[in-house]
Amino acid sequence: MSRIGKKPIPLPAGVKYKVEGNAVLVEGPKGKVSALIAEGISLKTSDGHLVLERSSDDKAAVHGLTRALVFNAVHGVTQGWKKDLDIVGIGYRAELKGKGTVVFTLGYSHPIEFPLPSGIEVAIDPKQTHLTVSGIDRQKVGQVAADMRSLRKPDPYKNKGVRYSDERLKKKAGKTGAK
Repeated sequence: MSRIGKKPIPLPAGVKYKVEGNAVLVEGPKGKVSALIAEGISLKTSDGHLVLERSSDDKAAVHGLTRALVFNAVHGVTQGWKKDLDIVGIGYRAELKGKGTVVFTLGYSHPIEFPLPSGIEVAIDPKQTHLTVSGIDRQKVGQVAADMRSLRKPDPYKNKGVRYSDERLKKKAGKTGAK
């Protein structure tokens, strides 16, 4: 039995959903997000909560997944999602160029211009070493943050690069002198 699939999703005031084929469109104060619904899963509203039910036990594998996707959509249109990134290294920084481009200076011979997809916002602190990627689609926010991190992954020896704020890194020891 899927424990996650059985959990009801609270529907805050102002959030509406509409099932269209194999997708659900969730609309709230921050915008609209669609989530896929697996075949054999149905949505019902009861007591201000959204409950997902499956048609048979052979749909158990996708029951929890579908519930998680719908929950992410509901959470996104009410509170939104965000990821924090830190830039570590001398001279490494990021700055906004216009509304839809972030320019990274990461120790390469040239600055890197990173265009932002629609629905994603980036806030940069005054020191230019901390970024906050935010939006209503959890998958898109995570993908943009991962793409930014991949521009200069943290170095295992000096720990320089772009990393998630909550990421723990193991620092490797350098070479030891030959005796």
